[in-house]
Formats: sequence, C-alpha cells, structure tokens
Amino acid sequence: MSQLPTFDTAESLLSWAVGHFGQKLTFASSFGAEDMVLLDLLLANDPKARVFILDTGRLHQETYDLIERTRLRYRRTFEVYAPQAGPLERLLTESGPNSFYESVEARKACCYVRKVEPLGRALEGVEAWITGQRRAQSQTRIELAMVDRDGAHGGILKLNPLVDWSEEQVWEYIREHKLPTNSLHDQGFPSIGCAPCTRAVQPGEDLRSGRWWWENPEHKECGLHRRS
Repeated sequence: MSQLPTFDTAESLLSWAVGHFGQKLTFASSFGAEDMVLLDLLLANDPKARVFILDTGRLHQETYDLIERTRLRYRRTFEVYAPQAGPLERLLTESGPNSFYESVEARKACCYVRKVEPLGRALEGVEAWITGQRRAQSQTRIELAMVDRDGAHGGILKLNPLVDWSEEQVWEYIREHKLPTNSLHDQGFPSIGCAPCTRAVQPGEDLRSGRWWWENPEHKECGLHRRS
C-alpha cells in the first residue's frame, strides 16, 4: 500500500480497517476515555476484533477494576502483554523501584521494559494497529495523522481514528452510549498511565500535564509512539 488512504470519520476508518486487515488488525487499549469510545466503535464492526493491554505491573487499581467491568460488558477477553521477568528484575535490582523520577533517560528505560518491549511483541505479525491518540491532547501530538505508517514497527499502518476529536466529543459519546469509564476521571485525571507517573491536573492545565509531571512537556511520551 504505497499511498495511504484517507477517511472523513472514525467510523469509516474502522469499518475499512476491519474489512481490510481482519485478524491482522489490533487495538492497543489503555482503557482511557478515548479508548473506551474506540473499543465500542471497533466491537460494533467486529465483536471478535483483537484488543490488547500493556499491563506494566504498576497500573492503578481503578484501571484494573475498569478492565474487569469492560470484560463483563462486552463478554470477552483481552490479550495481555506484561514486562519480561528477566529485564524487569535487572531494572529493579540495578536502578530500584523509583528510578524513573531521576531523569528522562531513567524514566524511558523503565518505560522501555514495561511498555515498549511488550508492545513490540504485541505487534508481531500485525499489519495495522489502532490507538486513541488525539491532536488536542498535547504539543507532542499536534501533527498526528489519522492514518500513518509506523516506521518503528516495520512500516505497519498506525490508525488514529479520533485524531481530530475534541474532549467534548469523546465525553458526549461516552454519555450517549453509557460506557464504563475509569473512576479516576472524576478525580481530575484526564490521562491515566502508571500509578506513580500520573497525577490529577488543575483547571486550565494541558490534558497530559499529569503524566510525568516532573518533566518538560516536549518529553512527555513513553516511546510507544516514537516515529522510528
């Protein structure tokens, strides 16, 4: 596929992706607000669509609670990818449990073991993957395309169906369809990752300012969405 296709809506993109890729398509869900919308849209197209979770081992209990509620609502399971024991044990032995606070490099080393390497395994044999990224989330995402080529994972397609959705549109869909959400959203957490790396945000702050809040905004990606 030399020329990337274009779509007007999230629904049209997902319908095309399900029909075109089948089981070679997968969805990386963190069970944030955007991902609950995407999950509902995706499963409406294909109830057996592949969905995976990166369980870093340090997620909030509220996230695990939402995963269980979602399993029951849709009556299905999700693929789970966790850190490999050897690299995680070495990280903890050599750097301790909270090394990510020390520097951007140390934080990225933790993200690599807990998220980036498991993502690589999750995408093996896949031709396209879906994410819940939106341009309005942060300054690191303002140039996102709805359909992109993922150079970091062999050139597979990376699909961002909600790329041009606003926060209001996301929550309007959630309310209209009565979707379950993470209870931390009601406590001021618009973006939810690992428990020690996420805090509530204040009114007027960037939506992802609560992620790795001790770092400068331009550094606030974990490596899952690197360009190459």
